[in-house]
Amino acid sequence: MTPQPSAAFNLRAYQPQDLPALVALFQASVNQLTAPHYNAAQRQAWAPEVADMPAWQTRLAPLELLIAEDGGAIAGFIGFSLDGHIDLLYCAPSHVRQGVASALYAAAEQRLREAGVHTLHTEASLVAQAFFASQGFSVQQAQTVTRGAVMLPRMLMGKTLERR
Repeated sequence: MTPQPSAAFNLRAYQPQDLPALVALFQASVNQLTAPHYNAAQRQAWAPEVADMPAWQTRLAPLELLIAEDGGAIAGFIGFSLDGHIDLLYCAPSHVRQGVASALYAAAEQRLREAGVHTLHTEASLVAQAFFASQGFSVQQAQTVTRGAVMLPRMLMGKTLERR
């Protein structure tokens, strides 16, 4: 059963002033939540201590981004494109298993349905694989991405949206 979202958070569109908090959440999420599957070198390659903010701005620019906010703090975020690619989905370590990711994903899927998208895909970390499977995605291919000299395993996953 999917946890119900907390009534304490709301979803809103990303604003450029969210960038520092969004990147800090990303770094905390990678460093605190992925340790069972990724070693310290992998986590550092994935989420370096010093973030390249211009690179983040470039990466986020083509995406639609939704923010889950709890008491004014960012509890999670999702970034996706209207071709059906779910690029980013991260939750603050303090908000794991509270329905944040599920609410963000549901809102993104609704937006993609409204845009006429029928097929979704994502490159899921080993940590996120179970979440995406719970949302109806299936593994299409195991992949490895290289960051510097460090290899990170991930899964290409896809989902066909049922017509409503």
